[in-house]
Amino acid sequence: MTRESESGLPIEPVYGPGVLEGWDPAAELGEPGRFPFTRGVYPSMYTGRPWTMRQYAGFGTAAESNTRYKGLIANGTMGLSVAFDLPTQMGHDSDAVIAHGEVGKVGVAIDSVEDMKVLFDGIPLDRVSTSMTINAPAALLLLMYQLVAEEQGIEASALTGTVQNDVLKEYIARGTYIFPPKPSLRLIADIFGYCRTEIPKWNTISISGYHMAEAGASPAQEIAFTLADGIEYVRTAVAAGMDVDDFAPRLSFFFVARTTILEEVAKFRAARRIWARVMREEFGAKNPKSLMLRFHTQTAGVQLTAQQPEINLVRVAVQGLAAVLGGTQSLHTNSFDEAIALPTDKSARLALRTQQVLAYETDVTATVDPFAGSYVVEKLTDDVEAAALALMAKVEDLGGAVAAIENGFQKSEIERSAYRIALQTDSGERVVVGVNRYQLDEEEPYEPLRVDPAIEAQQAARLAALRAGRDQEAVDAALATLQKAAQGTDNVLYPMKEALRARATVGEVCNALREIWGTYVPTDAF
Repeated sequence: MTRESESGLPIEPVYGPGVLEGWDPAAELGEPGRFPFTRGVYPSMYTGRPWTMRQYAGFGTAAESNTRYKGLIANGTMGLSVAFDLPTQMGHDSDAVIAHGEVGKVGVAIDSVEDMKVLFDGIPLDRVSTSMTINAPAALLLLMYQLVAEEQGIEASALTGTVQNDVLKEYIARGTYIFPPKPSLRLIADIFGYCRTEIPKWNTISISGYHMAEAGASPAQEIAFTLADGIEYVRTAVAAGMDVDDFAPRLSFFFVARTTILEEVAKFRAARRIWARVMREEFGAKNPKSLMLRFHTQTAGVQLTAQQPEINLVRVAVQGLAAVLGGTQSLHTNSFDEAIALPTDKSARLALRTQQVLAYETDVTATVDPFAGSYVVEKLTDDVEAAALALMAKVEDLGGAVAAIENGFQKSEIERSAYRIALQTDSGERVVVGVNRYQLDEEEPYEPLRVDPAIEAQQAARLAALRAGRDQEAVDAALATLQKAAQGTDNVLYPMKEALRARATVGEVCNALREIWGTYVPTDAF
């Protein structure tokens, strides 16, 4: 009996040579580390060293998060991944009326360079790679990071890491946008240009399908809409006068890993192949690094359950295995208790240990691309690629990613997929262990980590002290210079950095830009 994949593609009970009739492995697959990179972006993949093990963390105050980071580093994490609270993500200070009740809740509250200094106190920024999940205000947080490094005596050329900086997916699936698409794309292009000169090892964007998947996107939708966004960013940078090979090697991507191992492996392989061809054929990229789809993976938070949360340990291990078999460059494994609250120290450590078991106790790192040549994986790779390309063609027919967003196309498609999944779960057709099958009569008690509500008042007090002690005339002058650049064509990151150096806050800088660029109002027109 034929089953359907997460993308609605058929999965046959048995595969054999006939399903890939005429298939030439040498022609179709190529070699690892070579175009079209189906088998991985590097020749040796994990046989030389494992993927970068990151843990996404941040909550409450900068001091609390700093303690968590030091603990993760001590336990073997290879890179930090910063979660910011909603006010920071939306460009508001912690004492803003709109921030009330959200300060420090889903990430760390960062209002100024002073908070960033505390966040990375005692952490050598020239020896730690830092990923920051921040989008609309990405430029601000990156510049704060650079300023903290400078105050540590570290050259910007030594800094490595990533800002997510993918605002298009915010319009599609997540909602933490600030400015309309056109100035948002201009800001992203300015980040590309700034980092090429000032922070050359930095990954300037992590084009994200993860949040679309969390909103209900199928694997085919996830890579189609993510790669379509990537094309829009490349077009924007090229239109701004940049050579594609000057910035494309620093592009990176961010995907989810679900429990459906076979389709997830196929998804990652298909995404690499599509991107390599787009970059070579549409943009004429010549540097092999411009053709490589390098990506970070996070296990699927949307598949975690509050019921019998210990089962999530199994889910995360399976999802992490899917990411590794699919050839990820870095990985975050979710903590088993994240469906209930912020992870505890113990659960965060267990999540990291899951990666370490995969890396050092299994044999999946002994060979490159273990599933290469598998009839089912190769057929699924072709099928996912075809489905993704069909969706990308529809985006192009609408005028590209931004025009499709303005028509509500991607959002509508994802909502249909999410509705299908919800119906299948409600009917029992889709089994969720502990939720609609194998339930317990009574759940065992669990004590979650809770954020102290006093954090909001503490951050407000820090802001009041900051404003009282700074040179307000210098701040006002710097913000005026920033607004002048925003009205023209100069790169806004240079005056933005000076405003932050003068101790302007996140909210003040974003408000200065709101006055020039306005704010985005979504549409459901499609």
